[in-house]
Amino acid sequence: MGLLGKRKNKKFSYQPRYFDDKGEGNPFEIKHKFDEYRVTIGSDRGLKAKFMKALNDFKHNQNKEANRRILIIISILILIFLFIIDFDLSVFKRK
Repeated sequence: MGLLGKRKNKKFSYQPRYFDDKGEGNPFEIKHKFDEYRVTIGSDRGLKAKFMKALNDFKHNQNKEANRRILIIISILILIFLFIIDFDLSVFKRK
């Protein structure tokens, strides 16, 4: 029913009648585009574990430009949010 928790998706191993594998894997396997590059996917169910994995991936990422870009985007979004709620931004200025 879904009252106690989420169900795991069923996995089917469909293989056509005249399919020859040749070590390349199943072409009908459904997987996401970037699964082999992600470390935050898996069977960890807790929000804290997912957050800690994402934070660890952010800290140890090889691409420093992407990290800087993410920080800039987050700071701009925070400033826009503060402007929308009519927060007095003059507290950040020196007198």
